[in-house]
Amino acid sequence: MRRTARLLTGTALAVGTAALAAAPAYGSATAARPLRAPTGTLEVYPSTAIPGGQVTVNTAACGDKSGATGDAGAVGAGVFTLAPTTHQGEAIGQFQVPPSAQPGTYEIVAKCAEGSAQVVGDLVVALGAAHEQVQPRGSLKTGVGGALGPDPVQTAAGVTALAVAAAGGTWLLHRRARGDGI
Repeated sequence: MRRTARLLTGTALAVGTAALAAAPAYGSATAARPLRAPTGTLEVYPSTAIPGGQVTVNTAACGDKSGATGDAGAVGAGVFTLAPTTHQGEAIGQFQVPPSAQPGTYEIVAKCAEGSAQVVGDLVVALGAAHEQVQPRGSLKTGVGGALGPDPVQTAAGVTALAVAAAGGTWLLHRRARGDGI
């Protein structure tokens, strides 16, 4: 009993120590995460879109006053412009996912107007919006059904099979009880 208690206490202390050691590392990584796009990335909003949906992309890789040319040809949307903004030196642009776009992951590219910087982001095209829930309709097809099922012939066959099985079982038990041997 005492040995088990020591083992459990030691395990609990080890897990607690590991959790405390990991907590500052997790907290510092969260605190260090920037609120805007770090230089060299292309952010895609929403990251999952449906065919026909509007997508916005932005990057801070091109500098404070430089725009970019975006290429969404992989998804079939073609070329679009990213215009410079005053918001933290970002360039922002939009394009529409074609209604004929197939589900999958597509690479969106932006090339800065000044310099040779190029940034890439991913767009996922889905058949339906991620937040939509599909509600089931109708009944489940799980077999013959109950006594009041849709097919009275199958119901009668099932009842007959159960009656024959019950009668046969009763007959075998009666023979065994009399000692006739089975």
